Amino acid sequence: MSLEHPLLLKPETGGQMNRRFTASTTSLLLPPNRYRKTALPCFYRLSPSRKTAFHALYRVSAVAESKSGAVTEENISDPPVKIVAIVGHGSISPLKSATWEEVMLHTAKRMKWVDEGYDMLVFTDKFCEFSGENGINLQRELRGVDILVIVGVTNQESVKWVRTNTENVDNIICFESSPDLGNKLGGRYVDNNQDEGNIFSKISKKSSNQSVEVVQTVSEAWERYNSDDIRFCLLVIINAYIKPVPILKNLRAKGFSTLNCMVKNCGTQILNCLLDPSCRKALQCLNKCSPVDQVCNYRCIASYESPNLEAFSLCVLQKNNCLELDAKIPDKPYVPPMVKFRGMDLRHEVAEDIFVGWLGDLNWSWRVLAGQNPAYDQFPCQYQLFYRGKAKGSFWYEPVFQVKTLEGNMVWRRRKYRVKRGKVPGTFNFSVLDNGVVSNEFWTIVDAPDDLSWALFHYSGAARVAGQSYTGAVLVSPDGQYPIDAEKRRLVSALESCGIKEWELYTVDNCSCQDPPLGIPEGSRLHSVIEVKDKKWDSLLGSPAV
Repeated sequence: MSLEHPLLLKPETGGQMNRRFTASTTSLLLPPNRYRKTALPCFYRLSPSRKTAFHALYRVSAVAESKSGAVTEENISDPPVKIVAIVGHGSISPLKSATWEEVMLHTAKRMKWVDEGYDMLVFTDKFCEFSGENGINLQRELRGVDILVIVGVTNQESVKWVRTNTENVDNIICFESSPDLGNKLGGRYVDNNQDEGNIFSKISKKSSNQSVEVVQTVSEAWERYNSDDIRFCLLVIINAYIKPVPILKNLRAKGFSTLNCMVKNCGTQILNCLLDPSCRKALQCLNKCSPVDQVCNYRCIASYESPNLEAFSLCVLQKNNCLELDAKIPDKPYVPPMVKFRGMDLRHEVAEDIFVGWLGDLNWSWRVLAGQNPAYDQFPCQYQLFYRGKAKGSFWYEPVFQVKTLEGNMVWRRRKYRVKRGKVPGTFNFSVLDNGVVSNEFWTIVDAPDDLSWALFHYSGAARVAGQSYTGAVLVSPDGQYPIDAEKRRLVSALESCGIKEWELYTVDNCSCQDPPLGIPEGSRLHSVIEVKDKKWDSLLGSPAV
Protein backbone atom coordinates (compact mmCIF):
# COMPACT_ATOMS: atom_id res chain seq x y z
CA MET A 1 0.00 0.00 0.00
CA SER A 2 1.53 3.25 -1.14
CA LEU A 3 1.85 6.08 1.29
CA GLU A 4 2.75 8.57 -1.40
CA HIS A 5 0.82 10.20 -4.15
CA PRO A 6 2.05 10.96 -7.67
CA LEU A 7 1.40 14.66 -7.11
CA LEU A 8 3.61 15.21 -4.10
CA LEU A 9 4.59 18.85 -3.81
CA LYS A 10 8.23 18.88 -2.75
CA PRO A 11 10.44 21.86 -1.96
CA GLU A 12 12.16 23.24 -5.02
CA THR A 13 15.89 23.58 -4.71
CA GLY A 14 16.37 26.02 -7.55
CA GLY A 15 15.96 29.99 -8.00
CA GLN A 16 -18.21 13.02 4.42
CA MET A 17 -17.41 9.22 6.34
CA ASN A 18 -19.95 11.79 6.47
CA ARG A 19 -20.62 14.19 3.71
CA ARG A 20 -17.72 16.24 5.06
CA PHE A 21 -15.20 13.41 5.54
CA THR A 22 -13.03 12.69 2.52
CA ALA A 23 -9.61 12.07 4.04
CA SER A 24 -7.50 9.33 2.54
CA THR A 25 -4.72 7.48 4.24
CA THR A 26 -3.30 6.18 1.00
CA SER A 27 -1.89 9.34 -0.52
CA LEU A 28 -0.34 12.05 1.59
CA LEU A 29 1.10 15.41 0.67
CA LEU A 30 4.65 16.29 1.64
CA PRO A 31 5.42 19.80 2.83
CA PRO A 32 5.91 22.17 -0.07
CA ASN A 33 7.75 25.32 0.72
CA ARG A 34 9.64 27.98 -1.16
CA TYR A 35 10.37 31.53 -0.26
CA ARG A 36 9.74 34.76 -1.81
CA LYS A 37 10.96 37.38 -4.14
CA THR A 38 9.43 40.00 -5.66
CA ALA A 39 4.82 44.23 -11.61
CA LEU A 40 2.91 46.90 -12.68
CA PRO A 41 0.52 48.24 -15.18
CA CYS A 42 -1.30 51.49 -15.24
CA PHE A 43 -4.47 49.56 -14.76
CA TYR A 44 -7.65 50.72 -13.09
CA ARG A 45 -7.53 49.60 -9.47
CA LEU A 46 -10.47 47.97 -7.75
CA SER A 47 -9.81 47.93 -4.03
CA PRO A 48 -11.62 45.38 -1.87
CA SER A 49 -12.63 46.23 1.65
CA ARG A 50 -9.75 46.30 4.08
CA LYS A 51 -11.85 44.27 6.51
CA THR A 52 -11.77 41.52 4.30
CA ALA A 53 -11.23 33.29 3.47
CA PHE A 54 -10.99 29.62 3.55
CA HIS A 55 -12.52 26.31 3.63
CA ALA A 56 -10.03 23.62 4.63
CA LEU A 57 -8.76 20.81 2.68
CA TYR A 58 -7.25 17.59 3.44
CA ARG A 59 -7.33 15.49 0.31
CA VAL A 60 -9.93 17.89 -0.81
CA SER A 61 -10.86 20.22 -3.61
CA ALA A 62 -12.66 22.99 -2.29
CA VAL A 63 -10.90 24.69 0.30
CA ALA A 64 -11.44 24.07 3.95
CA GLU A 65 -11.15 26.80 6.51
CA SER A 66 -9.33 26.32 9.78
CA LYS A 67 -8.55 28.23 12.91
CA SER A 68 -4.94 27.28 12.29
CA GLY A 69 -5.09 29.65 9.35
CA ALA A 70 -5.43 32.65 11.60
CA VAL A 71 -2.52 34.96 12.23
CA THR A 72 -0.71 33.91 15.38
CA GLU A 73 1.92 35.53 17.57
CA GLU A 74 4.53 33.49 15.74
CA ASN A 75 3.71 34.80 12.26
CA ILE A 76 2.12 38.16 12.98
CA SER A 77 5.42 39.88 12.20
CA ASP A 78 5.81 38.07 8.87
CA PRO A 79 5.70 40.36 5.83
CA PRO A 80 2.35 40.19 4.05
CA VAL A 81 1.93 38.10 0.93
CA LYS A 82 1.24 40.54 -1.89
CA ILE A 83 -1.06 39.36 -4.67
CA VAL A 84 -2.13 41.39 -7.68
CA ALA A 85 -4.92 40.27 -10.01
CA ILE A 86 -5.37 41.78 -13.45
CA VAL A 87 -8.70 41.02 -15.09
CA GLY A 88 -10.00 41.83 -18.53
CA HIS A 89 -12.30 44.83 -18.35
CA GLY A 90 -15.88 43.56 -18.57
CA SER A 91 -14.83 39.92 -19.00
CA ILE A 92 -17.47 37.41 -17.92
CA SER A 93 -16.81 34.35 -15.76
CA PRO A 94 -18.66 31.01 -15.91
CA LEU A 95 -19.97 31.64 -12.36
CA LYS A 96 -23.53 32.55 -13.35
CA SER A 97 -22.17 35.29 -15.61
CA ALA A 98 -20.58 37.27 -12.79
CA THR A 99 -17.73 39.39 -14.12
CA TRP A 100 -14.20 38.25 -13.38
CA GLU A 101 -13.79 41.60 -11.66
CA GLU A 102 -16.54 40.66 -9.17
CA VAL A 103 -15.16 37.16 -8.68
CA MET A 104 -11.60 38.27 -7.97
CA LEU A 105 -12.67 41.09 -5.66
CA HIS A 106 -14.68 38.54 -3.67
CA THR A 107 -11.66 36.23 -3.66
CA ALA A 108 -9.56 39.04 -2.21
CA LYS A 109 -11.98 39.36 0.71
CA ARG A 110 -12.07 35.59 1.28
CA MET A 111 -8.28 35.36 1.32
CA LYS A 112 -8.42 37.42 4.52
CA TRP A 113 -10.39 34.59 6.15
CA VAL A 114 -7.31 32.43 5.75
CA ASP A 115 -4.75 34.96 6.90
CA GLU A 116 -4.97 38.70 7.48
CA GLY A 117 -1.48 38.87 5.98
CA TYR A 118 -2.73 37.93 2.50
CA ASP A 119 -3.11 41.26 0.70
CA MET A 120 -4.73 41.00 -2.73
CA LEU A 121 -5.49 43.93 -5.01
CA VAL A 122 -7.58 43.71 -8.17
CA PHE A 123 -7.13 45.78 -11.33
CA THR A 124 -8.83 45.79 -14.70
CA ASP A 125 -6.86 46.17 -17.90
CA LYS A 126 -8.66 49.39 -18.68
CA PHE A 127 -5.62 51.57 -19.14
CA CYS A 128 -5.40 54.91 -17.45
CA GLU A 129 -2.85 57.64 -17.84
CA PHE A 130 0.68 56.60 -17.01
CA SER A 131 1.46 59.92 -15.47
CA GLY A 132 0.00 61.49 -12.39
CA GLU A 133 -0.87 60.26 -8.93
CA ASN A 134 -2.78 57.19 -10.10
CA GLY A 135 0.19 55.83 -11.98
CA ILE A 136 2.51 56.46 -9.03
CA ASN A 137 0.15 54.74 -6.62
CA LEU A 138 -0.18 51.72 -8.89
CA GLN A 139 3.55 51.41 -9.25
CA ARG A 140 3.91 51.52 -5.48
CA GLU A 141 1.27 48.80 -4.98
CA LEU A 142 2.78 46.47 -7.56
CA ARG A 143 6.36 46.82 -6.43
CA GLY A 144 7.58 43.57 -4.85
CA VAL A 145 4.45 41.58 -5.72
CA ASP A 146 4.62 37.87 -4.83
CA ILE A 147 1.97 36.54 -7.20
CA LEU A 148 0.47 38.08 -10.33
CA VAL A 149 -2.84 36.53 -11.44
CA ILE A 150 -4.08 37.34 -14.94
CA VAL A 151 -7.68 36.46 -15.80
CA GLY A 152 -9.64 37.18 -18.97
CA VAL A 153 -7.02 39.46 -20.51
CA THR A 154 -7.12 39.25 -24.31
CA ASN A 155 -6.69 42.87 -25.40
CA GLN A 156 -3.44 42.94 -27.34
CA GLU A 157 -2.38 46.31 -25.97
CA SER A 158 -2.81 44.95 -22.46
CA VAL A 159 -1.01 41.73 -23.34
CA LYS A 160 1.94 43.65 -24.74
CA TRP A 161 2.14 45.87 -21.66
CA VAL A 162 1.99 42.91 -19.26
CA ARG A 163 4.75 41.04 -21.11
CA THR A 164 6.95 44.14 -21.09
CA ASN A 165 6.46 45.08 -17.46
CA THR A 166 6.38 41.82 -15.48
CA GLU A 167 9.83 40.38 -16.11
CA ASN A 168 10.80 40.58 -12.44
CA VAL A 169 7.69 38.85 -11.10
CA ASP A 170 8.55 35.33 -9.87
CA ASN A 171 5.03 33.87 -9.92
CA ILE A 172 2.62 34.62 -12.75
CA ILE A 173 -0.49 32.54 -13.45
CA CYS A 174 -2.85 33.17 -16.34
CA PHE A 175 -6.38 31.93 -16.97
CA GLU A 176 -8.91 32.52 -19.72
CA SER A 177 -6.36 34.86 -21.31
CA SER A 178 -4.29 35.32 -24.45
CA PRO A 179 -1.85 32.46 -25.16
CA ASP A 180 0.80 35.13 -25.67
CA LEU A 181 0.92 35.57 -21.90
CA GLY A 182 3.31 33.27 -20.07
CA ASN A 183 3.21 31.54 -16.71
CA LYS A 184 6.06 31.59 -14.25
CA LEU A 185 6.43 29.70 -10.97
CA GLY A 186 9.30 30.11 -8.55
CA GLY A 187 11.11 32.32 -11.06
CA ARG A 188 10.93 29.70 -13.82
CA TYR A 189 8.74 29.90 -16.89
CA VAL A 190 6.15 27.21 -17.38
CA ASP A 191 6.10 26.79 -21.16
CA ASN A 192 2.85 26.16 -22.96
CA ASN A 193 1.50 25.56 -26.43
CA GLN A 194 -2.23 25.89 -26.77
CA ASP A 195 -5.16 28.00 -27.80
CA GLU A 196 -6.62 30.84 -25.79
CA GLY A 197 -8.06 29.73 -22.47
CA ASN A 198 -6.45 28.06 -19.51
CA ILE A 199 -2.82 28.21 -20.52
CA PHE A 200 -1.89 25.88 -17.69
CA SER A 201 -3.41 22.96 -19.58
CA LYS A 202 -0.20 22.00 -21.39
CA ILE A 203 3.23 22.34 -19.89
CA SER A 204 6.68 21.81 -21.26
CA LYS A 205 8.82 18.85 -20.23
CA LYS A 206 11.45 21.41 -19.37
CA SER A 207 9.38 22.63 -16.46
CA SER A 208 10.56 21.56 -13.02
CA ASN A 209 8.83 18.72 -11.19
CA GLN A 210 7.67 21.24 -8.61
CA SER A 211 6.05 23.38 -11.30
CA VAL A 212 4.44 20.39 -13.01
CA GLU A 213 2.87 19.23 -9.74
CA VAL A 214 1.63 22.68 -8.79
CA VAL A 215 0.28 23.28 -12.28
CA GLN A 216 -1.67 20.03 -12.26
CA THR A 217 -3.22 20.76 -8.89
CA VAL A 218 -4.02 24.39 -9.71
CA SER A 219 -5.35 23.65 -13.18
CA GLU A 220 -7.71 20.93 -11.98
CA ALA A 221 -9.03 23.15 -9.22
CA TRP A 222 -9.48 26.20 -11.45
CA GLU A 223 -11.45 24.29 -14.07
CA ARG A 224 -14.21 23.56 -11.56
CA TYR A 225 -15.01 27.29 -11.59
CA ASN A 226 -16.09 27.94 -8.03
CA SER A 227 -14.98 30.50 -5.48
CA ASP A 228 -13.47 27.96 -3.06
CA ASP A 229 -11.23 26.41 -5.69
CA ILE A 230 -10.18 29.76 -7.16
CA ARG A 231 -8.99 30.77 -3.71
CA PHE A 232 -7.35 27.39 -3.24
CA CYS A 233 -5.28 27.91 -6.40
CA LEU A 234 -3.66 30.92 -4.77
CA LEU A 235 -3.06 29.08 -1.50
CA VAL A 236 -1.29 26.22 -3.28
CA ILE A 237 1.10 28.67 -4.96
CA ILE A 238 1.72 30.59 -1.73
CA ASN A 239 2.45 27.31 0.05
CA ALA A 240 4.80 26.04 -2.65
CA TYR A 241 6.77 29.20 -3.50
CA ILE A 242 6.36 31.88 -0.86
CA LYS A 243 5.79 30.54 2.65
CA PRO A 244 3.92 27.69 4.35
CA VAL A 245 0.15 28.03 4.53
CA PRO A 246 -0.85 26.83 8.01
CA ILE A 247 -4.13 25.26 6.91
CA LEU A 248 -2.24 23.09 4.43
CA LYS A 249 -0.02 21.58 7.12
CA ASN A 250 -2.48 18.73 7.40
CA LEU A 251 -1.64 17.75 3.84
CA ARG A 252 1.87 16.72 4.83
CA ALA A 253 2.82 13.12 5.41
CA LYS A 254 4.50 11.99 8.62
CA GLY A 255 6.40 9.29 6.75
CA PHE A 256 7.46 6.18 8.66
CA SER A 257 5.56 7.14 11.82
CA THR A 258 2.28 6.96 9.86
CA LEU A 259 3.06 3.55 8.41
CA ASN A 260 4.27 2.22 11.76
CA CYS A 261 1.09 3.38 13.49
CA MET A 262 -1.11 1.75 10.86
CA VAL A 263 0.68 -1.60 10.89
CA LYS A 264 1.06 -1.73 14.68
CA ASN A 265 -2.54 -0.85 15.54
CA CYS A 266 -4.69 -1.65 12.53
CA GLY A 267 -3.21 -4.69 10.81
CA THR A 268 -6.46 -6.65 10.84
CA GLN A 269 -8.52 -3.73 9.52
CA ILE A 270 -6.00 -3.05 6.77
CA LEU A 271 -5.99 -6.70 5.69
CA ASN A 272 -9.78 -6.93 5.74
CA CYS A 273 -10.04 -3.80 3.63
CA LEU A 274 -7.54 -5.04 1.06
CA LEU A 275 -9.36 -8.38 0.81
CA ASP A 276 -12.74 -6.69 0.34
CA PRO A 277 -13.23 -5.66 -3.34
CA SER A 278 -15.33 -2.61 -2.46
CA CYS A 279 -12.97 -1.35 0.26
CA ARG A 280 -9.95 -2.03 -1.94
CA LYS A 281 -11.55 -0.05 -4.77
CA ALA A 282 -12.10 2.84 -2.38
CA LEU A 283 -8.42 2.94 -1.40
CA GLN A 284 -7.31 2.63 -5.02
CA CYS A 285 -9.71 5.38 -6.02
CA LEU A 286 -8.48 7.68 -3.26
CA ASN A 287 -4.89 7.07 -4.26
CA LYS A 288 -5.67 8.33 -7.77
CA CYS A 289 -7.16 11.58 -6.51
CA SER A 290 -5.11 14.67 -5.94
CA PRO A 291 -4.55 14.97 -2.19
CA VAL A 292 -6.31 18.32 -2.39
CA ASP A 293 -9.34 17.35 -4.46
CA GLN A 294 -12.31 17.21 -2.12
CA VAL A 295 -14.80 16.37 -4.85
CA CYS A 296 -12.75 13.43 -6.13
CA ASN A 297 -12.14 12.06 -2.66
CA TYR A 298 -15.74 12.28 -1.56
CA ARG A 299 -16.95 10.49 -4.68
CA CYS A 300 -14.54 7.65 -3.91
CA ILE A 301 -15.89 7.30 -0.38
CA ALA A 302 -19.54 7.62 -1.42
CA SER A 303 -19.10 5.22 -4.33
CA TYR A 304 -17.48 2.43 -2.35
CA GLU A 305 -18.87 2.67 1.18
CA SER A 306 -18.60 -0.58 3.10
CA PRO A 307 -18.32 -1.87 6.69
CA ASN A 308 -14.66 -2.70 6.10
CA LEU A 309 -13.91 0.81 4.90
CA GLU A 310 -15.61 2.18 8.01
CA ALA A 311 -13.57 -0.16 10.25
CA PHE A 312 -10.38 0.85 8.45
CA SER A 313 -11.08 4.57 8.96
CA LEU A 314 -12.22 4.08 12.54
CA CYS A 315 -8.97 2.37 13.47
CA VAL A 316 -6.43 4.32 11.40
CA LEU A 317 -7.95 7.77 11.85
CA GLN A 318 -10.42 8.02 14.70
CA LYS A 319 -8.94 5.68 17.30
CA ASN A 320 -5.21 6.01 16.61
CA ASN A 321 -4.90 9.25 14.58
CA CYS A 322 -2.09 7.73 12.56
CA LEU A 323 -1.88 10.81 10.38
CA GLU A 324 -1.38 12.98 13.49
CA LEU A 325 -3.94 15.53 12.31
CA ASP A 326 -5.94 18.04 14.29
CA ALA A 327 -8.27 20.15 12.17
CA LYS A 328 -10.31 22.86 13.85
CA ILE A 329 -13.74 24.22 13.10
CA PRO A 330 -13.24 27.51 11.23
CA ASP A 331 -14.03 30.67 13.11
CA LYS A 332 -14.31 32.79 9.95
CA PRO A 333 -16.58 34.02 8.63
CA TYR A 334 -18.65 34.89 11.65
CA VAL A 335 -22.30 34.43 10.71
CA PRO A 336 -24.94 35.91 13.04
CA PRO A 337 -28.18 33.95 13.57
CA MET A 338 -31.59 35.46 12.94
CA VAL A 339 -32.92 37.17 16.06
CA LYS A 340 -36.69 37.32 15.55
CA PHE A 341 -39.34 34.99 14.14
CA ARG A 342 -43.01 35.87 13.76
CA GLY A 343 -42.46 39.09 15.69
CA MET A 344 -40.91 37.47 18.77
CA ASP A 345 -37.33 37.10 19.94
CA LEU A 346 -35.94 33.79 18.69
CA ARG A 347 -35.85 31.12 21.41
CA HIS A 348 -34.11 27.74 21.33
CA GLU A 349 -37.43 25.87 21.06
CA VAL A 350 -38.54 28.01 18.13
CA ALA A 351 -35.18 27.62 16.39
CA GLU A 352 -35.52 23.83 16.67
CA ASP A 353 -39.03 24.06 15.26
CA ILE A 354 -37.69 26.00 12.26
CA PHE A 355 -35.28 23.12 11.63
CA VAL A 356 -38.17 20.61 11.94
CA GLY A 357 -39.81 22.71 9.26
CA TRP A 358 -42.44 20.93 7.18
CA LEU A 359 -41.95 17.44 8.60
CA GLY A 360 -45.35 16.15 9.63
CA ASP A 361 -47.16 18.21 7.06
CA LEU A 362 -44.80 16.71 4.47
CA ASN A 363 -42.56 13.66 4.56
CA TRP A 364 -39.48 15.80 5.06
CA SER A 365 -38.42 18.94 6.91
CA TRP A 366 -36.82 20.72 3.97
CA ARG A 367 -35.50 20.15 0.48
CA VAL A 368 -32.19 21.72 -0.50
CA LEU A 369 -32.51 23.83 -3.63
CA ALA A 370 -29.01 25.37 -3.66
CA GLY A 371 -25.76 25.26 -1.73
CA GLN A 372 -22.40 27.01 -1.60
CA ASN A 373 -19.87 24.26 -0.92
CA PRO A 374 -18.64 22.75 -4.21
CA ALA A 375 -17.93 19.35 -2.69
CA TYR A 376 -20.96 18.76 -0.48
CA ASP A 377 -23.88 20.99 -1.31
CA GLN A 378 -24.51 20.17 -4.96
CA PHE A 379 -25.72 16.56 -4.72
CA PRO A 380 -29.05 15.74 -6.37
CA CYS A 381 -32.26 15.19 -4.44
CA GLN A 382 -31.28 16.40 -0.99
CA TYR A 383 -33.85 15.94 1.77
CA GLN A 384 -33.43 17.14 5.35
CA LEU A 385 -35.10 15.40 8.31
CA PHE A 386 -34.98 17.19 11.67
CA TYR A 387 -36.85 15.77 14.67
CA ARG A 388 -36.89 15.47 18.45
CA GLY A 389 -35.96 12.06 19.83
CA LYS A 390 -37.64 9.99 22.52
CA ALA A 391 -35.15 11.05 25.18
CA LYS A 392 -35.72 14.40 26.83
CA GLY A 393 -33.78 17.17 25.10
CA SER A 394 -32.57 14.97 22.24
CA PHE A 395 -32.63 16.35 18.72
CA TRP A 396 -31.52 14.69 15.48
CA TYR A 397 -30.70 15.58 11.89
CA GLU A 398 -30.72 13.06 9.06
CA PRO A 399 -29.77 14.24 5.56
CA VAL A 400 -30.86 11.99 2.69
CA PHE A 401 -29.25 12.59 -0.70
CA GLN A 402 -28.25 10.96 -3.96
CA VAL A 403 -24.72 10.31 -5.21
CA LYS A 404 -23.70 9.34 -8.70
CA THR A 405 -21.04 6.69 -8.18
CA LEU A 406 -17.91 6.42 -10.25
CA GLU A 407 -19.48 3.42 -11.95
CA GLY A 408 -22.41 5.54 -13.08
CA ASN A 409 -25.04 4.34 -10.61
CA MET A 410 -27.34 6.64 -8.66
CA VAL A 411 -27.43 5.61 -5.01
CA TRP A 412 -29.12 7.02 -1.94
CA ARG A 413 -27.05 7.93 1.12
CA ARG A 414 -28.29 8.78 4.59
CA ARG A 415 -26.45 10.11 7.64
CA LYS A 416 -27.46 10.74 11.27
CA TYR A 417 -26.26 13.69 13.33
CA ARG A 418 -26.77 14.40 17.01
CA VAL A 419 -27.76 18.05 17.49
CA LYS A 420 -27.19 20.17 20.60
CA ARG A 421 -28.22 23.75 21.20
CA GLY A 422 -25.56 26.42 20.95
CA LYS A 423 -25.15 29.23 23.45
CA VAL A 424 -27.16 31.63 21.30
CA PRO A 425 -30.64 30.74 20.02
CA GLY A 426 -30.41 29.86 16.35
CA THR A 427 -26.99 28.22 16.68
CA PHE A 428 -26.37 24.49 17.06
CA ASN A 429 -23.56 21.96 17.47
CA PHE A 430 -23.83 18.88 15.23
CA SER A 431 -21.79 15.69 15.56
CA VAL A 432 -21.72 12.42 13.64
CA LEU A 433 -19.68 9.24 13.46
CA ASP A 434 -19.71 8.43 9.80
CA ASN A 435 -17.56 5.96 7.93
CA GLY A 436 -15.50 5.65 11.08
CA VAL A 437 -14.70 9.33 11.53
CA VAL A 438 -16.25 11.89 13.88
CA SER A 439 -17.18 15.22 12.40
CA ASN A 440 -18.28 18.21 14.46
CA GLU A 441 -20.14 21.11 12.91
CA PHE A 442 -21.47 24.50 13.99
CA TRP A 443 -24.76 25.42 12.30
CA THR A 444 -26.54 28.77 12.19
CA ILE A 445 -30.10 29.55 11.15
CA VAL A 446 -29.36 32.67 9.16
CA ASP A 447 -32.89 33.57 8.11
CA ALA A 448 -36.38 32.17 7.54
CA PRO A 449 -39.57 34.11 6.75
CA ASP A 450 -42.60 33.69 8.97
CA ASP A 451 -44.34 31.40 6.47
CA LEU A 452 -41.25 29.13 6.24
CA SER A 453 -41.36 29.35 2.46
CA TRP A 454 -37.56 29.14 2.53
CA ALA A 455 -34.66 29.18 4.96
CA LEU A 456 -30.90 29.65 4.85
CA PHE A 457 -28.62 27.53 7.04
CA HIS A 458 -24.87 28.11 7.34
CA TYR A 459 -22.40 25.56 8.68
CA SER A 460 -18.72 25.28 9.51
CA GLY A 461 -17.13 22.05 10.62
CA ALA A 462 -14.15 19.78 10.96
CA ALA A 463 -13.31 16.10 10.83
CA ARG A 464 -10.44 16.57 13.26
CA VAL A 465 -8.49 13.34 12.73
CA ALA A 466 -9.03 13.53 8.98
CA GLY A 467 -7.36 16.94 8.95
CA GLN A 468 -10.33 18.48 7.22
CA SER A 469 -12.16 21.74 7.87
CA TYR A 470 -14.91 23.25 5.79
CA THR A 471 -17.75 25.75 5.54
CA GLY A 472 -20.88 25.95 3.47
CA ALA A 473 -24.49 27.02 3.34
CA VAL A 474 -27.73 25.50 2.10
CA LEU A 475 -30.80 27.29 0.82
CA VAL A 476 -33.90 25.20 1.50
CA SER A 477 -37.63 25.29 0.77
CA PRO A 478 -40.58 22.91 1.19
CA ASP A 479 -40.62 21.84 -2.47
CA GLY A 480 -37.03 22.42 -3.57
CA GLN A 481 -38.02 25.43 -5.67
CA TYR A 482 -36.47 28.89 -5.53
CA PRO A 483 -38.17 31.59 -3.41
CA ILE A 484 -40.43 34.00 -5.22
CA ASP A 485 -38.94 37.21 -6.61
CA ALA A 486 -40.46 39.23 -3.77
CA GLU A 487 -38.04 37.47 -1.39
CA LYS A 488 -34.96 38.20 -3.50
CA ARG A 489 -33.70 41.21 -1.54
CA ARG A 490 -34.08 39.46 1.80
CA LEU A 491 -32.34 36.33 0.48
CA VAL A 492 -29.40 38.28 -0.94
CA SER A 493 -29.03 40.09 2.38
CA ALA A 494 -28.99 36.75 4.24
CA LEU A 495 -26.31 35.42 1.88
CA GLU A 496 -24.24 38.56 2.33
CA SER A 497 -24.27 38.02 6.10
CA CYS A 498 -22.56 34.67 5.38
CA GLY A 499 -20.00 36.29 3.10
CA ILE A 500 -21.62 34.52 0.14
CA LYS A 501 -22.57 35.94 -3.25
CA GLU A 502 -25.64 34.56 -4.98
CA TRP A 503 -23.51 33.55 -7.96
CA GLU A 504 -21.55 31.18 -5.70
CA LEU A 505 -24.56 28.91 -5.15
CA TYR A 506 -24.94 25.57 -6.89
CA THR A 507 -28.47 24.73 -8.04
CA VAL A 508 -29.48 21.27 -6.82
CA ASP A 509 -31.05 18.89 -9.32
CA ASN A 510 -34.37 17.96 -7.72
CA CYS A 511 -35.69 15.90 -10.63
CA SER A 512 -35.81 12.09 -10.76
CA CYS A 513 -35.84 11.74 -6.98
CA GLN A 514 -37.64 8.41 -6.91
CA ASP A 515 -38.17 6.50 -3.66
CA PRO A 516 -35.92 8.40 -1.23
CA PRO A 517 -35.32 6.46 2.02
CA LEU A 518 -37.25 8.86 4.26
CA GLY A 519 -39.05 8.23 7.55
CA ILE A 520 -38.04 8.83 11.17
CA PRO A 521 -37.92 6.53 14.22
CA GLU A 522 -41.23 5.64 15.84
CA GLY A 523 -41.95 7.77 18.88
CA SER A 524 -40.07 10.81 17.55
CA ARG A 525 -41.54 14.22 18.29
CA LEU A 526 -41.83 17.18 15.96
CA HIS A 527 -42.83 20.81 16.67
CA SER A 528 -42.85 22.15 20.18
CA VAL A 529 -44.00 25.75 19.84
CA ILE A 530 -44.85 26.90 16.33
CA GLU A 531 -47.49 25.55 13.99
CA VAL A 532 -46.55 24.73 10.42
CA LYS A 533 -49.39 24.04 8.03
CA ASP A 534 -50.16 25.16 4.51
CA LYS A 535 -52.69 23.42 2.28
CA LYS A 536 -50.77 24.38 -0.84
CA TRP A 537 -48.22 21.69 0.03
CA ASP A 538 -50.85 18.96 0.32
CA SER A 539 -50.18 18.00 -3.29
CA LEU A 540 -46.64 16.99 -2.31
CA LEU A 541 -47.81 14.45 0.26
CA GLY A 542 -47.19 10.93 -0.92
CA SER A 543 -45.13 12.28 -3.81
CA PRO A 544 -41.56 12.66 -2.50
CA ALA A 545 -40.14 12.68 -6.02
CA VAL A 546 -41.49 16.14 -6.80
